[in-house]
Amino acid sequence: MPLGKNRKKKAKAKSVVQLNKNKTFASAEKMKVHAKLNKVDRGVQRKDPRMRSSTVTMDKGPVDFKSRISAKGGHILAFSTKEVFTLPPTASIMEAIKAMTEKKFRRVPITDAGTKRLVGIVSSVDIINFLGGGSKNLLVEKRHKGNLLAAINDELREIMDYNVTAVEGQTSFSAALKIMLEKNIGGLPIVNEEKKLVAIFTERNAVEVMSGLVTNRKVEDYMTRNVTMATTNTPIGQAAKTMVENSIRRLPIVKEGIFTGMVTASDIVHFLGRGDAFEKLITGNIHEAFDRPVGSIVSRDLVWTTPETNMGTALEIMLEKKIGSLPVLEAGIMRGIITERDFLKAFEL
Repeated sequence: MPLGKNRKKKAKAKSVVQLNKNKTFASAEKMKVHAKLNKVDRGVQRKDPRMRSSTVTMDKGPVDFKSRISAKGGHILAFSTKEVFTLPPTASIMEAIKAMTEKKFRRVPITDAGTKRLVGIVSSVDIINFLGGGSKNLLVEKRHKGNLLAAINDELREIMDYNVTAVEGQTSFSAALKIMLEKNIGGLPIVNEEKKLVAIFTERNAVEVMSGLVTNRKVEDYMTRNVTMATTNTPIGQAAKTMVENSIRRLPIVKEGIFTGMVTASDIVHFLGRGDAFEKLITGNIHEAFDRPVGSIVSRDLVWTTPETNMGTALEIMLEKKIGSLPVLEAGIMRGIITERDFLKAFEL
């Protein structure tokens, strides 16, 4: 039920008090996040293609999802990325950071240099975990006695995930989605009978197949409601730690209650892999880079949707903007977030 005027004022006051006390994290269900709207631009924003509702008429007609998959044999190899960048387990952690930054990757499969067999995988979350966000930072503290410069030149085998889930190319599309959801993974390496890597099937590959769908399902039916957020003055290192501790890849960022953008684990890795931050990284002064406010690396291209938006429309926005999630706002309040994984759940066959 909508809040009365008095309750609205109290809720708003409580939100402001929390921020003034430098509380850098909050639940989306407990904190009002006002969209960047004012009396001057409200009319323009309602027509903004970045914020669409379920009343929008799609240009494309209905698409039979199952028929589209069946037309290509129903196997995930037909929808996967064939040219896969890999690194050997003996490559340095620094090499992985540079490669992920330059190529804008979320993850890199690790293959044996001689046999080319898949032996592991390293993700952007593994990197920020190692750099101070979680348990993998023990490599720096214990093995290298806090010497980050020595640690980042250590081999990837020290931090990569050995327990990697892989499938063969004949795996069905629906079976692949089920595995990704059950294992809570965003990428599924595809190997041949000799366990050599031939492709990779990702959440992005899956949602691209879903492009053009027109449904009667709404964002509010599938969005994640209990969202952890950070304020713009939260240190990047603390944001990284929060992602690792909560097993999440992204954080909505707010300033004085106003939604300002999204930061992902990949954004943090890409920040550390270039410019001034990279210089600090290679000289071992990572703490100086990690002390910078997370608001400094937030994308200024604000994109969001509403609870009433058709799932097909929301998907088109994400694909057009090449983003993996959309914050969900209603009357200036952040109600949740819709991600690529939520789409996999919604359209799982």
